[in-house]
Amino acid sequence: MLARAQQPVLPEIGFLNPGSPDTNTDDNLRTFRQSLKDTGYVEGENVSIVYRWGDNQIDRMPALAAELVRRRVAVIVTTGGTAAHFAAKTATATIPIVFNVNQDPVGLGLVASLARPGGNVTGINFFSGELTAKRLEFLRDLVPAASRVVVLVNPADAVNTETTLRDVEPAARAMGLQSRVLKADTSREIDAAFATFVHERPDALFVGSSSFFSSGGVFNWPN
Repeated sequence: MLARAQQPVLPEIGFLNPGSPDTNTDDNLRTFRQSLKDTGYVEGENVSIVYRWGDNQIDRMPALAAELVRRRVAVIVTTGGTAAHFAAKTATATIPIVFNVNQDPVGLGLVASLARPGGNVTGINFFSGELTAKRLEFLRDLVPAASRVVVLVNPADAVNTETTLRDVEPAARAMGLQSRVLKADTSREIDAAFATFVHERPDALFVGSSSFFSSGGVFNWPN
């Protein structure tokens, strides 16, 4: 009787995110998988991706990161905010960690320097927080008559929220814009925030960088 050939064990990539699959767009995951494919790694063929989602519960991050470490994944990719980055960094000093962050990773304490990150942590930095005033100027160019702006942030990502509010509120005052902050974490809170938009009809919406939103943007509220 012929022995059944043993299937090779695929190397594993850990994917850590404090949100849930429902709040992460298909485009984001598609881009992640396509980027891997562009470098020769195809999910299910020569690499396996182990997804760990916090389901919008930040306090689950340390346990999920520790679980990936116990699995001895080859690398941990952290997305969706600083909670995932720091949970992974705390969980292991040897498994490589790759992050994306829109703040200064040196100031946050993630890496030693941009040129030489050191340790087992590296990633991509967008510095989008420094562009807050420019975004508001762009909004004013697009909607010259705008006077009331709603700022939407995710309180679960405390560091990003603090940075966004620190930058956007003084910039809005300097431009003569009235800003109101709305905080949304869960799907229900996001729905409630959009219901508020419909009721109050602000002139524009400023989406802050957070776990659930893109790295910032401004939108004209439709008439």
